[in-house]
Amino acid sequence: MTHNTTEWAQQIARLHAPLQIGLPISAEQAQRPTDAILPEPQAGAVQGARMLGFIEADAQCVAKAWLHQTQRLGQFDPAHWPDQAMDFQMPAWPRAQAFAPCPHNLGLYAVLPNAQWIARMAHVGVPTLQLRYKSSIPSEVAAEVQAAVKAVQGTGALLFINDHWQQAMEAGAYGVHLGQEDLASADLNAIRQSGVRLGLSTHGYAEMMLADALSPSYIAMGAVFPTTLKNMPTAPQGLGRLAAYARLMQGHSLVAIGGIDETRFGDVLGCGVRSIAVVRALVASDKPESAAKQLMHRMMQPEHPPT
Repeated sequence: MTHNTTEWAQQIARLHAPLQIGLPISAEQAQRPTDAILPEPQAGAVQGARMLGFIEADAQCVAKAWLHQTQRLGQFDPAHWPDQAMDFQMPAWPRAQAFAPCPHNLGLYAVLPNAQWIARMAHVGVPTLQLRYKSSIPSEVAAEVQAAVKAVQGTGALLFINDHWQQAMEAGAYGVHLGQEDLASADLNAIRQSGVRLGLSTHGYAEMMLADALSPSYIAMGAVFPTTLKNMPTAPQGLGRLAAYARLMQGHSLVAIGGIDETRFGDVLGCGVRSIAVVRALVASDKPESAAKQLMHRMMQPEHPPT
């Protein structure tokens, strides 16, 4: 590796320390034999991203964007973390094959286990709800989805159904939410043509690019903080990365999710997202309706930019 490559990697790791996840590694540890075939700015960028703890797919994604940024600006700038859609080769809006849009500001987004919870939170005024109903019995799923759709009628709440896209379409739900692992089995064309909105989970740059290529109604980004609710494919992303993701994906409606309690709302909103998803903050509360009102009020308070 050339002196410039190692020096640039070290500068990137130093200048963008708030993006660090896990224990730092040296520039030498971040090197791979295949880096030798990369243009020098791209090699330095991918090694710098590895030093910051980015998984390989995300490090490669950032490095390619850094190369495009360098070509666009005419020089390599290690201080300027890539945050322009054009450098990630994301198409401009509007897009002909986009899913039906949803509000750019989805507000408090409650993820709930059943239709009874959906009814409670809809009637207290929570603007966006997701039914995350765990069952493998189709008739039970269909009944719960139908009950949830009925529960929000007349309330103004927007209801997304997690995973069960067929039942959501049949029941006339506002939208569906899918994880990356669900994309291969879901009929995305049918969902798009039906007008049902689509939300997608992402856990870093590579997954955000896959999601962006589908032009969904919103993109969820996380997990921001540690959560015990499910096994996450990646480490908690933290506020530094959330802010970088939000700058890049500002053309989308964005939802932050993962371990976010009331004390962190200001910090998360300061990253540039306009919606926060919560689970335990409501379902584990002794007074869920009061908790929901407090969280909605908290979303209207001053934001705290990440340090």
